[in-house]
Order: sequence, then structure tokens, then C-alpha cells
Amino acid sequence: MKIKILLVDDHQIVLKGISFFLAMQPDFELVGEAHNGKEAVEKAAELQPDLILMDLNMPVMDGIEASSLIAKQHPGIKILVLTSFSDRSHIVPALQAGAAGYMLKDVEPDQLAEAIRSAYKGNIQLHPDIASALLAQSALQAGTGEELELPRRELADSLTPRELEVLQLLTKGMSNKEIAGALTVAEKTVKSHVSSILSKLNLSDRTQAALYAVHALHDAEQES
Repeated sequence: MKIKILLVDDHQIVLKGISFFLAMQPDFELVGEAHNGKEAVEKAAELQPDLILMDLNMPVMDGIEASSLIAKQHPGIKILVLTSFSDRSHIVPALQAGAAGYMLKDVEPDQLAEAIRSAYKGNIQLHPDIASALLAQSALQAGTGEELELPRRELADSLTPRELEVLQLLTKGMSNKEIAGALTVAEKTVKSHVSSILSKLNLSDRTQAALYAVHALHDAEQES
């Protein structure tokens, strides 16, 4: 089964280049293109793609507003931001709006292809530079518009060694099944570990857990 993709960007050259790239992937199907956020919302409803590659800075309606509307109207559609903006003033609102990931247009083609496949499976996807940009930024409380301060790294002391392993793998955007394979344990066991991690760290979802882990690792590196 091919991953049905809607491509959203207001630059024709970018559209042509990415369209050509997507057509080369045997498991991708480009089902449509949109040139602004308003068109993206309309075509998302019409075409029901599996995933949307969403630019941010567009006329009529920007990608953040479009992502928010699509996420509310079609929660099953994954949104992967593909933009040139690497500042947190764009990153945070995009993730808050419902984007499953945030990639920059300088990403290598193979990395973009893998990000699409992984996001389609429900995994978190962040461009390496984006993870760095978020280190000192608070994670967002999903769906509330409120900021939630990241827990102090000391709280991680309450995690077991196995939970710390699971948390580290979460930062790579791995699914429960992939983590289970990496640790040679049952997927049900991983699910239990993830629930325990979220509870102990007072976090509401896997994205916050992943951002917390990256933040904590960065603090440790700074102290070493």
C-alpha cells in the first residue's frame, strides 16, 4: 500500500522538485498539490491523504493555521512540516497546531523519505537542527495553547534503568514496536514503560517525553 501524500507549498519550483522526488519513491503516491493553507484544508477534505507535507509561510492562509484546522477536522491525517524556518517562533506553534514533525528544506532526500515513512507510522520526526533549537524551550501542552515547563532533570532519577533506555529511544522517534525490537522485549512491556515514564515525569504525551529527554541529555553534556 502506498502512502498518499498531499504536497503544500507556494513556490512552483519547490513543488516540481519535491513532486519529482516523491514520484521516484515506490511506496509514495502524490495525490495532490496545494499552493496555500486554504487550498490545503480544502484538498485535505477532498483527497483524504495519509500525510501532508506542509510549508509554513504561504499566502491566504499560512501552514500553521492550516495544520490546526486539518488536525481538528481530520485527526487521522499526519502533517509533516517542510520549511526553511528553523526558529522556535515557527517550530513551537507548528507542533502545537498538530504537526507530527518538523523538517527543514535542506534535509537530505533519503532523510526526508525516511521521515515521511516514519511520520506515517505515527512516530515523532524532528530535523536534527530542530531538536537543538528546542533544547531550552518549554514543551507545549498538547491542544491547550499553554506552555508546560520541562521537568527538572533530577526527576529522571525516579526512572528505572529500563525506562531510561525507553526514553532515550523515544528521542529517535521510534514506535513501541520498534523499541520492543531494539530491547528484545514485548511491545506490551514497552507500552507499560511509556505510560510509567509519562506518569513519573508528569508529561502528557510521547512528544513531550522525547523533548524532555533531548533537553536532559543536553544539560548533561553541558555539565560534562
